[in-house]
Amino acid sequence: MNEAAPQGDDNVSPGQTPAADSTRRSVLKAAGVAGAGLGLGTFGAAATARAAEAGTAAAAGPAAEPAAPPRRGKTMANVPFERRSTVRVGIVGLGNRGDSMIDLYLAIPNVKVVAVCDPVKAKCEKAAAKVVKAGQPAPAIYSKDEDDYRNLCKRGDIDFVYVATPWDFHYDMCKTAMLNGKHVGVECPLAMRMEELWDLVDTSERTRRHCMQLENCAYGKNEMRVLRMAHAGLFGDLLHGAGAYNHDLRGLMFDPDYYEGPWRRLWHTRLRGDLYPNHGFGPVGNYMDVNRGDRAVSVVSVGSPARGLAEYRAKHMPPGDPSWKESYIESDRTISLIQTAKGRVIRLEHDVSTPHPYSRINSLGGTLGVFEDYPARIYLEPTNTNDQWDDFGKYAAEWDHWLWKEHSNPPGGHGGMDYIMIFRLMQCMQLGLVPDFDVYDAATWTAPVPLSHLSIRAHGAPQQIPDFTRGEWKKARPGVDSKKPTA
Repeated sequence: MNEAAPQGDDNVSPGQTPAADSTRRSVLKAAGVAGAGLGLGTFGAAATARAAEAGTAAAAGPAAEPAAPPRRGKTMANVPFERRSTVRVGIVGLGNRGDSMIDLYLAIPNVKVVAVCDPVKAKCEKAAAKVVKAGQPAPAIYSKDEDDYRNLCKRGDIDFVYVATPWDFHYDMCKTAMLNGKHVGVECPLAMRMEELWDLVDTSERTRRHCMQLENCAYGKNEMRVLRMAHAGLFGDLLHGAGAYNHDLRGLMFDPDYYEGPWRRLWHTRLRGDLYPNHGFGPVGNYMDVNRGDRAVSVVSVGSPARGLAEYRAKHMPPGDPSWKESYIESDRTISLIQTAKGRVIRLEHDVSTPHPYSRINSLGGTLGVFEDYPARIYLEPTNTNDQWDDFGKYAAEWDHWLWKEHSNPPGGHGGMDYIMIFRLMQCMQLGLVPDFDVYDAATWTAPVPLSHLSIRAHGAPQQIPDFTRGEWKKARPGVDSKKPTA
C-alpha cells in the first residue's frame, strides 16, 4: 500500500564508508536506468543497491536490543505543532504513492506544495504541473540525483517534508528533514533496523521536530468507529485484538512497471519476519491506547516456509530473468503475538506471497463482545444474545468519528482514509495542535520488523519491545480519537 526512502548528514549513509557508497553507486550504474520513468524512479534502483549491500548483515538479523538508553532530549509526547496559517510542504519521492498523494495535499485549503524531489525529472515536472493547475506557484524541482532531497530539506520555506520512497531510505530522509528543522511524515515502515528506530526517536527529541508514521489505516472509517466505541466502553475491558497485511502482491512485486527495480522483492531475500506490521498494529494499538496508558512489551513470531514467490517466478518469469538469482527466505505467512503491559494480546499477520483475498483482519475483543472486519460484523452484549453477528452499520450514526461525518465522501484512494489522514495532519499544523501520533508510535508500530525476524530465527523465542517513550506510556493522553477543534 505504501512506499518509502533514505538520508544522512553527508553523502555517506549511516553505517557506510565512502568506499561502500562508491560500491552502491557502481551497482546503480550497472543496473542502469532503463525503467527510470516507472514506479519509484532512481530511488527504486538505489534501494535495490542498498539492499544488496546490507544483505549479509540483514540476513544475520539485527542485534539484540538493550535496555532503553538515557533520554538525550525532552519528550515529544503532547508537544504541539507551531501554529501557522499556511503549511508549506516538500514532497520527496514521486512514484506510485507520492504521485497520488500530492493531489490530496493540493486539495486541502491553506496547504502549499513548494518543492518536489525525485531523481527522475519527468516525475518532478508532472508533479509541478499538478501544483500549477491547482493555482499555486510552480514548485522548486530537485532531481539532480538520489541525494538531492538533502537540498530540498535545507530550504527555509518548508514546514513539513513528506517521504514516499523505498523503505531503505526512510531513516536517512527522516533524520535529514529533522536536522534541517522540518517536521516529517513517512510512509510505512519507519525504518528497517532497531538502531535506526532509536536514532529517529532521539533525533526527534533533540530537534523538537515531529517524525510521524503516516499510518493511513488508523484513519479508516471502520477503524475510527471501533476506536470511539472501544474508548466509550462498549466492548468492556479490552482483552485481545488482531491486525494484518494479507495482500497478494506477487504480480506487483515481479512487475517492473509498478515497483521499479526489485527493491521490495529483495527484502524477501534478507529477512524472515513481518516486513509490514504497521497497518495491522497501528489501529489495534490505538484501540488499546498503546503508548497512552498501555505498552507493547514483547513479541513472539513464527513463520511458514518461503514458497510463494519462488513458485510464482517459476510459472511467470522467463529463463534468464534477474529474479532467478534471488533466494527467498521471507516466510509466506508470519504470525506474531504481542503482549502488552496490561496483559492484552495483539495478533499480527503478514502475507504478500500467496493467493488470498485482501484482509487487514482488524478485530477487537473485550468482556462485552467482539468486532471483526472483512466483512465488518459485531457482537455486543446486552444488544446481542443469540450467538449471531449483528450489522456494524447500525452503529454508524452515533459512533462515526467527526472527521468522517464532516468528510463523508473524501477524495483519493483507499476508501478516503488517505485524505482524512492528511487533512487531520494539516489541520493540527495549522491550528497548533498536538499530532494524533508521534515518533514513539512510529517506532513501536515498526519494531516488529526486526524483532519478528529475530524471534523466527530463534524458533519463536520472545523478543522484548523497547519502551521508546521511556516511561511516558504510563500517562493517558489523546490520540487518533480526537475531539473536533473549536478554533
